[in-house]
Amino acid sequence: MAETHDAKMSFMEHLGELRTRIVWSLVPAGIGLLIAFYFTDRIMKFLSRPVAAMHMKLVFTTPTEAFWTYMKVAMITGLFIAMPVILWNVWAFVSPGLHKRERKYAAPFVIVGSLLFLLGGAFALLVVVPFASTFLVSFGQEQGLQPMLSVASYMDFVIKFTLAFALVFEMPVVITLLSMIGVVTPQFLSKNRKYAILINFVIAAILTPTPDVVNQSLMAGPLIVLYEVGIVSARIFGRRAKKPVPAQETAEAPAAPSDAT
Repeated sequence: MAETHDAKMSFMEHLGELRTRIVWSLVPAGIGLLIAFYFTDRIMKFLSRPVAAMHMKLVFTTPTEAFWTYMKVAMITGLFIAMPVILWNVWAFVSPGLHKRERKYAAPFVIVGSLLFLLGGAFALLVVVPFASTFLVSFGQEQGLQPMLSVASYMDFVIKFTLAFALVFEMPVVITLLSMIGVVTPQFLSKNRKYAILINFVIAAILTPTPDVVNQSLMAGPLIVLYEVGIVSARIFGRRAKKPVPAQETAEAPAAPSDAT
């Protein structure tokens, strides 16, 4: 009974730590929202550049649409601002399960993870969104339709792409962290590389608005590179597998001679 009680207390303490880390992640995200809301006009103009390039203007169809869209954009921007603190809390939550030598990688984890998150978002905004917007609008116009983009639907479109690529670009960090806690090994990742490449192309096919292989390859390329970077990082920072004990050492010791009676 005592062991069960201790296990329950340990589990409850674990949940308490998780709740604390979530709260300390939401607080900086809220502060980031307030900072971003002050610059929302500039952010909206930047995000709307693909629309302006097509000589179009965004519209709103309900009185509250523009306000809530601005709030949503500010919230996502606040998430990007607070990402270093969020990743620090993620590290603080999983670090008790790491070895002492592995806990010293907190700063590289936060810095690299934050940079990859920003890089993924930038790749989406500078490459994917302009291409996808131009293609999809042109496709509708070729069908004889008149485009009229609402600010809410377009920003939802931009946010989905941005968050998707920002999260996907965290692949090396996730692989490294899983390797450090012993969930995966570099050998396992290398052995299943062909399945990973297939999954990357499936993801690229979902994210790419065009069905041709060239553009899907352009999207799948960064994912494959990130997977390979994750394997290299796992080899460097991952948990070392225990060497098998030689058979000679595991052999039974010779039995002691019995006393003559």
